[in-house]
Amino acid sequence: MSNNNTNKPTVAGSTVTRDLRELDKTTDNIYESLVIMGKRANQVSNNIKEELHQKLSEFASSNDNLEEVFENREQIEISKHYEKLPKPVLVAIQEFLDGKVYYRNPSKEQQ
Repeated sequence: MSNNNTNKPTVAGSTVTRDLRELDKTTDNIYESLVIMGKRANQVSNNIKEELHQKLSEFASSNDNLEEVFENREQIEISKHYEKLPKPVLVAIQEFLDGKVYYRNPSKEQQ
């Protein structure tokens, strides 16, 4: 496996202090920004989960026993890869700050 994923967003690997003024710059409301990032984080999480389940389903068999599960190296490597991915919340925050998240507020559109 190569670590050259140029289309994956670069996100912080550890805790980062965020400036609240940066987070509400586009919405003028920190809570709206947090809702947008939270919804995007759920989307990212669901996409990752679906992708992981698809890859692991290739290894599923009808009569799994405990020994076969521990001996499946490919399945273990796939799981390790997904454990190393950045957390969905970090991805969502970075995408929001980079202006890569599409969102709309219907209540603001009616005005």
